[in-house]
Amino acid sequence: MPKDAGRGDRRSTSAFFSLWAHVLFWSVGVGALAADLWSKHWAFSALEPREVRSVIAGAIHLHRSLNDGAVFGSLPGYSGLFIFASIAALGVVLYMFSKSTRTQRSLHVALALILAGAMGNLYDRVYVIADVVRYTDAAGRNVSIIGTNLNGPDAAEIRLTDWPTGTRVSVFQRSEVTTVRQGVVRDFVKFAWKFPAWVPRVGGRNVWPWVFNVADAALVTGVGILMLHALFDRKRQPGRDESA
Repeated sequence: MPKDAGRGDRRSTSAFFSLWAHVLFWSVGVGALAADLWSKHWAFSALEPREVRSVIAGAIHLHRSLNDGAVFGSLPGYSGLFIFASIAALGVVLYMFSKSTRTQRSLHVALALILAGAMGNLYDRVYVIADVVRYTDAAGRNVSIIGTNLNGPDAAEIRLTDWPTGTRVSVFQRSEVTTVRQGVVRDFVKFAWKFPAWVPRVGGRNVWPWVFNVADAALVTGVGILMLHALFDRKRQPGRDESA
């Protein structure tokens, strides 16, 4: 076999060397990222800080919310870790795309959506900076309030207003809370569906309690497609080594 035969076969099947694979991957990724950044800008420009705007009555509402955690508000307070994880995810996505074949279109769409979701929230964590006040309430719950501190960093009193600026001010004594200035993620979509009242223990509660954004939706959708792709890819190759 000629020395370059394997390289030629690789070029003929690899997505990395396919124009149309790149067109699909980057058009989906850039389009989803643009939709995320534009929708966040619109929501935080068009909606008042405490306005709840109904899109579908009883189903979908829009209202502004800032998140100092990961997707759907999980693990608050680890902004630096999430920035590192987002950068690592970008590297993994690009590596997986370079190793895929040009015919794996569902994989390319999934990777593009994951890329867009990671980059959309990464942008916020780097450029959307707010003051986060944390304290423990009377019931022993950890509470985080995000806004803009109108006082200086050394003032004994914290006067927190809606981010980036607002008219409603909450006052805290610095000695009673912890405060940090960090990157946060802009969320604005809320599903209002509730479990029926007759459902034990969860009746009347929200089916989906988290506020989210387009980047979160892109991430979840991309991971879902990726899992389906892996499932069907395994079914198409039943004889391959399971340990692989």
